[in-house]
Amino acid sequence: MAEPTIVCNGLSRAFPEGLALDGLDLRVEPGTVLALLGPNGAGKTTTVRLLNGILDPTSGSSRVLGLDPVTQGHELRFRTGVMTENAGLDDRLTARENMMATARMRGMEIASAAKRVDELLERFGMRSHADQRCQGFSTGQRRRVALARALMSDPEVLFLDEPTSGLDPAATEDVVDLIGSLASDRGRTIILCTHFLGEATRVADQMAILNRGRLLVDGAPEELAEQLWPHHEFDVVLAGPASVAVLTAVSAVDGVIEATASGDGLLILARQRDVAPRAVAALVAAGAEVFALTPRVRTLADVYFAYEERLGTASLGLRAADAPADRSGSDELVAEHG
Repeated sequence: MAEPTIVCNGLSRAFPEGLALDGLDLRVEPGTVLALLGPNGAGKTTTVRLLNGILDPTSGSSRVLGLDPVTQGHELRFRTGVMTENAGLDDRLTARENMMATARMRGMEIASAAKRVDELLERFGMRSHADQRCQGFSTGQRRRVALARALMSDPEVLFLDEPTSGLDPAATEDVVDLIGSLASDRGRTIILCTHFLGEATRVADQMAILNRGRLLVDGAPEELAEQLWPHHEFDVVLAGPASVAVLTAVSAVDGVIEATASGDGLLILARQRDVAPRAVAALVAAGAEVFALTPRVRTLADVYFAYEERLGTASLGLRAADAPADRSGSDELVAEHG
């Protein structure tokens, strides 16, 4: 069995103003997309910096690709790629020069690096802007170049902070598809920090929620959803409102916990998934005209907001305006990464 790509044991980091990360225990397997979630100040950036050896932990330990980031950080950073929320491009350089600078830091052969630059800029629709200085780029253009740069050395582990922020819908779709294919087809491990939960839902195999430096929950979204919602829910669309007779009939089906009217239809709460065909048969026998029955599938976003509701939106809300920023700057990560 393959060794985990990332292992954290009690990983902590303190700053003068307090703990940024407090006793993180985490395990990420190869080829996994981990959605690392939480409000500003939760400890996400600190975690990424610790896992890349940019920061030393106050206590605890971690290993990434079998390497200790504290003692083997330089070797590790040759095998990882990072894209920060602020892109971290040198505005004095062109898109090509920014990427070639990364190639030189990685020790890549110049000719093959130049070819790789052209391929990636073409991939992200920036080939025609290759020789323009980044100072005049839009937010979306900067993010495309930053993502291309993070992929220069074909990293085994990729840390992405808000990779689709500022991108148009087509570019967003492209990046989300790329993240999925890098993990599923190439076996790359991806740590995705994002506020766009719909996109994370599409690609994440694992989610971890941080709040004020502490890990609240970690696991596969579907497994966490089952823990939060152990019963199955089905939305049923009928030709008209459900009558008392119809509700009584479906409520009597073995395995149905509750049936409630909902518009032109009803909501069924059941103990197991295989209740659905029996429920439909009971509805039809009671004279109802069934147009559709759809199981409610709980998503990563549902799990996140369920925990937000437990703690209160002020402590976990992704859009909390007054949340403090992470205690370590994102741009420093790129500047030192290499």
